[in-house]
Amino acid sequence: MSQYHTPVLLEPSVGSLNIRPDGTYVDLTFGGGGHSRRILEALGPDGRLFAFDQDSDTRDNCPDDPRFHYVESNFRFLRGALRLRGVTEVDGILADLGVSSHHFDTVERGFSFRGEAPLDMRMNQRGTRTAATVVNDYPPEELTRLLGDWGEIDTPWKVANCLVRAREAARIATTAQLVAAVRPCTPKKEAAKFLTKLFQALRIEVNGEMEALKMALEQSLKVLRPGGRLAVISYHSLEDRLVKNFLRSGNFAGTVEKDLYGRAEVPFELITRKAVVPDADELERNPRSRSARLRAAAKINCA
Repeated sequence: MSQYHTPVLLEPSVGSLNIRPDGTYVDLTFGGGGHSRRILEALGPDGRLFAFDQDSDTRDNCPDDPRFHYVESNFRFLRGALRLRGVTEVDGILADLGVSSHHFDTVERGFSFRGEAPLDMRMNQRGTRTAATVVNDYPPEELTRLLGDWGEIDTPWKVANCLVRAREAARIATTAQLVAAVRPCTPKKEAAKFLTKLFQALRIEVNGEMEALKMALEQSLKVLRPGGRLAVISYHSLEDRLVKNFLRSGNFAGTVEKDLYGRAEVPFELITRKAVVPDADELERNPRSRSARLRAAAKINCA
């Protein structure tokens, strides 16, 4: 267990990979390294694990293990990064999406609406777009779009208008200033829920999270060997819907194609028929796991 981040659904997710001791595996979201260490425990001396993370803070969590290979990169570059390392096929891929406890607890990164910090929210601190950029420079219609699409806020135009009025008076530079800017349209009885959606929308936009997830899922089909496993833990409906549709159909609309004989043409065999969620013991140990949903599938041999 890592102080950086408590791994969520650890045993169900790693177990769904059905790890071969001599296999090659990928952890797309290394973070605190909890899932990676559990994978390494299941691997033999000839096994390999490639762990991706775009946040340089995670480098300090790397285990001293010759089977472990750290890749400081966004997982949207999955296939290319593996090919650079001489890997064209893997036996399993694990992704634990969302924000780590480290990001929420490191106030100065700006991921939490509790306290005051620069309005940042970058996973990759080398990136140039911050939450302050989005809030202050996006036109009203773009703010409305992302608040509705990524935050699923009921009245995104009202929130966008609040932001525009506030930034006309002074640039919104901190998390506390952002909270103050939207106070006129914040529901009094559900303020925390509303602010969670607002910060989620900005974080997704800043980091291009939905596009990156789509790219990683599509590339997973190209790098998984037949029978290889894909396991994804998501934390909100936007992610879970994409993952569910892709595992069931091979596309993000969830449309199942059929051949001339009416047989479904799908790239995966589902391992989890419905999402696996944390049990009561895990929820008690780690309340932040409450929204986690695990889905897993095995690539079908199409040959």
